[in-house]
Amino acid sequence: MSQTLKAVRGTRDLLPPETALWNRIEATARDVFARYNFGEIRTPVFEDTGLFARGVGEETDIVSKEMFSWEDGERFDESALVSSWLQSVKSDKRFIDGSSGPFSQTLREIGCHWMNHPTTGQPEFVCFGDQVSSRLVDVLRSAKKFALSETIRQDNPQESEYLRRYGIKLRMVVPSGKAGAASFLDTQEIEVEQFQSKIPVFKSKQSLTLRPENTAGVVRAYIENKLGESGQLQKLYYIGPQFRRERPQKGRYRQFSQIGAEVIGPPSSGSESPLRDAEILEMLATLLDELGITGWTLELNSVGSTADRAKYNETLRAALVPVVSQMCVDCQRRAQTNPLRVLDCKVPADQPIIDTLPVIADSLDEASRAHFAQVTAALDAAGVPYTLNHRLVRGLDYYTRTTFEFTHGGLGAQNALLGGGRYDGLSEMLGGPRAPGIGFAMGEDRLVLTVQAQENAKMVAEKDRVDAKVAIVGGEVKASAGVVTASVPKNDAYIAPLGESVNAAALVLARELRHQGLWIELGEGSFRLKKSFEAADKTARHIVILGEDELKSGILTVKNFSTGIQTKVPRAELAVFLAEPPRE
Repeated sequence: MSQTLKAVRGTRDLLPPETALWNRIEATARDVFARYNFGEIRTPVFEDTGLFARGVGEETDIVSKEMFSWEDGERFDESALVSSWLQSVKSDKRFIDGSSGPFSQTLREIGCHWMNHPTTGQPEFVCFGDQVSSRLVDVLRSAKKFALSETIRQDNPQESEYLRRYGIKLRMVVPSGKAGAASFLDTQEIEVEQFQSKIPVFKSKQSLTLRPENTAGVVRAYIENKLGESGQLQKLYYIGPQFRRERPQKGRYRQFSQIGAEVIGPPSSGSESPLRDAEILEMLATLLDELGITGWTLELNSVGSTADRAKYNETLRAALVPVVSQMCVDCQRRAQTNPLRVLDCKVPADQPIIDTLPVIADSLDEASRAHFAQVTAALDAAGVPYTLNHRLVRGLDYYTRTTFEFTHGGLGAQNALLGGGRYDGLSEMLGGPRAPGIGFAMGEDRLVLTVQAQENAKMVAEKDRVDAKVAIVGGEVKASAGVVTASVPKNDAYIAPLGESVNAAALVLARELRHQGLWIELGEGSFRLKKSFEAADKTARHIVILGEDELKSGILTVKNFSTGIQTKVPRAELAVFLAEPPRE
């Protein structure tokens, strides 16, 4: 017996009913983002590795340890070979272009070029490839056969007559040194030409990486698509998978989904304003509240400008010299390469030492202090609570000025729900125009854990209700063995055909009801009625019995599972009857 294949370590399948909770979170996020005028952006899940090395920072743990990267092989550029060969043969007067008629255009579509000898007029069909191959042999032979067919003779008589009169030669053009397979193929009537191109026809290998985060990709898209030329502030959000090669743990996977947003634009659009920082933070407070997450804490700090960070790094490096030997191996490395990263250390034994280190607030210039003061003043005015944390730095090198985390006690030691900050120099780092920005990312897995923990707490507080239920995505959250899990919302009805001869009629009825917006599950006529009732009770609020008698009379038998009442309902009134809200 072959070994059963399983999901790769650090990944997992999301199945119903859990996906109902994920959908609720994503739907709530989209609704909140729309109210704040954010539009969705979708970027590729893999990018050039250099994007993350330059943007995120080569000395960060993400780039140095956690990325899934690979070398994309050498790529053949057929258009470069065709262009170079055509230029060469026309310059040397070896060939001239053949007919420009309809059949010539058809040849181009299948990868052949019609060329003529300049003196004899002999036509040749020429195709191009990275090496001699049976595919190219087949293309040439098929093109010749098609050219001499009766179809072409009728549709393109002039071109057909020319080709028949002079005969057709076949030529395969490949880069120099790529004709090795010719000896293994039947190419007798085909001339294989090894062409030495004056321009490269093979593109170099490229290092690609599955995205470990999405801000760098969004800024790359902002630059590449020239979004800054509109002069407007760009407010963009994304929902999708990210990938990091890190040790899997509770709420952390190697493939994980993030919800994030970025506000970016030219300085003239107001992208530098402290108001943008405060608006993002106020929006996140709103989102967490609307998800039903209570007890969150917003931790806030400023890491200053690029100059402030450089100044603080030197202060920190000097302060670490006498104590770094007592710290973990990672901190000893970071002390040399990027001292600011030491503050990110989570090793318990290192925390007393980190508590004695200088704080970045003492290295901020007046502009950074003023910016941060305006951010906190706006939050105070909006009633968004926060806690200052002068040790808070983000794990990526592009952050400047405002940095933040929302934490929650229900997640244990790794208590961060989401985090983000300002990145005023990232666009320039990636070769783009000046475009200050601020953004955040939240892991959906940790959001789900938090929502579930909060619902569990509610369930415990309501001990008197054994069947504790909480509305979620139009369905329920059911208590099971002391743990709240999202259930699949029940369908409006289950149609039970009585006999296979009624199956087609049951499909027609299901189609009618679905077109009226109802959620319908379709049974199977081979099921015994007891089995249909059991299946219906698990998935729907009603069961609709459909037999020959019901078809003839137009009166259907409907049972409501919550009340146990069985009712005769005319077919014309069925949709309205099924749509009635369930009774408590």
